[in-house]
Amino acid sequence: MQPVECGDCGNEVLVHKRSLPHTAVQWTRSTDHCPELAGPDSARVPVCTRLRASIEQAVRDGALTVDDGGEP
Repeated sequence: MQPVECGDCGNEVLVHKRSLPHTAVQWTRSTDHCPELAGPDSARVPVCTRLRASIEQAVRDGALTVDDGGEP
């Protein structure tokens, strides 16, 4: 797993890209630090779009590699 920082809130998560469409994310802090996932309606929010954008940008920049299906 590789660290990726959200370009919006600065929260860092560990990410493993098994393929372009498949992303495993491990939070290193509470999601309360995420503006999209914090709050009373957070159960209705399936994903932080800002973090997803940061992960996709990290792949484009070469900072996050896409695995060929191996173990994380």
